[in-house]
Amino acid sequence: MTRVFARLGRTVAHHPRLTVVVWLVLTVVGYSLAVQGLHGENLFERVSTGVPDVPGAESTRGQQILADQRVTGPSVNLVLSGLDPAGPEVGPALEAARADLAQVEGVASVIDPLVLPGGVENPAAAPLLAQDGEGFLVVVELEPDLGSDVQARALDDVEQRLREIPGELAAVAPDVRGIVGAEHLIVDEITRQIEEDLRTGEVVALPVALLIMVVVFGGFLAAAMPMAGALASIAGGLGSLLALTYVMDVDASVVNVVTVLGLGLSIDYGLLIVSRFREELHRLVNADGGAASRRRRGDGPVVAAIERTMATAGRTVVFSAVTVAVSIAGLLAFRPDILRAIGAGGVAVVLVAVATAVTLVPALLTMTGRRLARPGLVGRLPGLRRASDVQHEEGAFSSLAARVQRHPWWVMLGSVALLALLAAPATRMELRISGLELLPTGTTQREYVSDLEENYPAAASPTVTVVVASSLADATAWAAELEDLPGVTSVDAPSALGAYVVVGVRADTTDPGGPVAAGVVREVRALDAPFERWVVGQAAAQIDFTDALVARAPLALGIVGVATLLLLFLMTGSVVIPVKALLTNALSIVASLGVLVWVFQDGNLEGLLGFTSTGGIETYVLALVVAFAFGLAMDYEVFLLSRVKELHDEGLPTDAAVRLGLQRSGRIITSAAAIIIVVFAGFVAGDLLVIKEVGFALAFAVLIDATLVRLFLVPATMTVLNRANWWAPRPLRRVYERFAILH
Repeated sequence: MTRVFARLGRTVAHHPRLTVVVWLVLTVVGYSLAVQGLHGENLFERVSTGVPDVPGAESTRGQQILADQRVTGPSVNLVLSGLDPAGPEVGPALEAARADLAQVEGVASVIDPLVLPGGVENPAAAPLLAQDGEGFLVVVELEPDLGSDVQARALDDVEQRLREIPGELAAVAPDVRGIVGAEHLIVDEITRQIEEDLRTGEVVALPVALLIMVVVFGGFLAAAMPMAGALASIAGGLGSLLALTYVMDVDASVVNVVTVLGLGLSIDYGLLIVSRFREELHRLVNADGGAASRRRRGDGPVVAAIERTMATAGRTVVFSAVTVAVSIAGLLAFRPDILRAIGAGGVAVVLVAVATAVTLVPALLTMTGRRLARPGLVGRLPGLRRASDVQHEEGAFSSLAARVQRHPWWVMLGSVALLALLAAPATRMELRISGLELLPTGTTQREYVSDLEENYPAAASPTVTVVVASSLADATAWAAELEDLPGVTSVDAPSALGAYVVVGVRADTTDPGGPVAAGVVREVRALDAPFERWVVGQAAAQIDFTDALVARAPLALGIVGVATLLLLFLMTGSVVIPVKALLTNALSIVASLGVLVWVFQDGNLEGLLGFTSTGGIETYVLALVVAFAFGLAMDYEVFLLSRVKELHDEGLPTDAAVRLGLQRSGRIITSAAAIIIVVFAGFVAGDLLVIKEVGFALAFAVLIDATLVRLFLVPATMTVLNRANWWAPRPLRRVYERFAILH
């Protein structure tokens, strides 16, 4: 295994310019495809947005029936407020707009309460009139089955014309305001918010990450290496996601989640490669006594340092990437498309990140040469010289480890107690699937939906919808029983829809995904019916998603757990260390989930982080945080264990190997953690709630893991276990001797 990575390092070192050119081309192609796309469709135009569903679930089947049986085309609404609908001049002022809208190709009808016989006095006008008496709706409906190009042009023309109406009414109603809303506009606004959050995250994260690396390496030159790998990884990740959109449905939020993962991992891996290269180069240059300066680059210490770096840090990076990829691949075991897309995209971006780390970064290091053996200008500044030093075997981390080893039991028990305290709120986690609540308060489409719910309850969707496969008479008789169910305030009159009947159930709540709505869904589903029926709506989708998550969780966790145990055994030759790693990582993940609940479900820090709590945690965020946080925790576990195992194999006792291993890897672990925390925190600065939740949870998970777990709990437990750390049954030791990955 060592020879394979050394050979890869030698090959890259002898062809650095070719390697860089290849990656430059791949980066340009990746960005170009993501921005321009194939056939004129870029990445953001191909992703979808909507309530996550579960293939084959009751709510999904019901929604598909509604879509298949729909006999009307899409509609665009204008919500007018600040005017009296009964004003004598309002109707005439609308005539020109009505005529223009009716002339748009593909428009089937233009409806407002003033065109009905009798105007606002007509009972049929009530659903179109604001309950506060100061506004009304204009509804423009398109013909069904329009071609995609005709429909897109019609929607654009209708939207543009509706936006002009408030200005035309200002002469007769000076205080008039108008909001144009539609399903496609909601999708557009969420997609646009995701693009903005992605840019915000990168603008915040990249400069701060570069600054941290400058401090760590003592100069801009060394810091630029991992950053170059990060930029190439982002391009590769976006290109991979575009390819995925052609084989599966990809939710728009997947773009941000996968991009931030690729950015963080590529910097982590590049950091480890550059740091080990500087360490090896410094050792070789000192040992060479200056003779290398008279040799050609290919025969000097630079190539030797690259080979040694790839044989040690290179294989550690690849092994770490495998563990991360396995963890994320566990998402593929779930049924929801959004989790499968994130799993596939995550694995792809991990592969791109590790590829840049073991090819592009070494090529850049080779081209830089022995300049990295000398501290940069920044590294010569007072206070920063020690931070960027790779030569000393004793320092802050070895001193910390020594103090931990003096009282290992107290440190271990104290760390576990603190993690349990942080994890406590997770026991009352409420899972949600939100819609427009994900958008920040004040956005146009969220304001539009809020106005509908407040002033036009009849026009707003019912809390729960039941699709019934029966006659209208039978459905009407059965629907009468729904009115007596707990939490139900009213039941809409059943209406025929092709071969089916639709029944709207309105619950005693304004929260379509809250406990009351979920209770109504369960009551309706438990009610006997003499025909087949499907319950749909936000709460129904939420229940189905959670059930699907729970059903497949044992399989996903089992696959990841077994794979992790096997990989760590092949790395260490121990069965104790892998079990310890699983337990400590699980503790840190549950602790981060507890803090997530305290902040986002309970609504603490709303003002500081700029969000409005939905009263729960997005369901798929739970799966993402567990998968990604476990992968990142294994990342740092491998960084530390690889050095400890290397030193232990050289003959050092366990305590000394842990102490020196922490000294050699602690700076890299904490620096990598600081960078990835900044990366995730950059996405907390965005406005989309689901991205905030993911970014915050993962940033906190990394913070806990890189400090409390990696610097205190792991050294303490390894000290307590001492020689037992390396125990394995004799048959397994023979397996390790034959198939060991790292040593």
